[in-house]
Amino acid sequence: MEKQEDTEKKSAAENFSDMFDAFGNAMSRIFNDPDLKEKVKELGNAAKESADTLGERFKDEEVRQKFREAGQAAQAFGKNITDFFSEEKKNDTNGKK
Repeated sequence: MEKQEDTEKKSAAENFSDMFDAFGNAMSRIFNDPDLKEKVKELGNAAKESADTLGERFKDEEVRQKFREAGQAAQAFGKNITDFFSEEKKNDTNGKK
């Protein structure tokens, strides 16, 4: 059971780090800024290095709830960006007719 908990801790921390990596890659492509990508990568690596601490904190229900809220905010942000560009594309298409 302890090995499974260690795997879950590592997985949560790695997912946290992966989130920063993905965000950094997206932002660096959007802004064409390799320095931004590197800074976000450093932040992700710092999160990964703190895997034990993060893993312990993920057990705390209050922290889990805050991450759920952060996840919901990230989803809302993603939907807003998608909607914005969908509307912009729709308006561009309508304007060309």
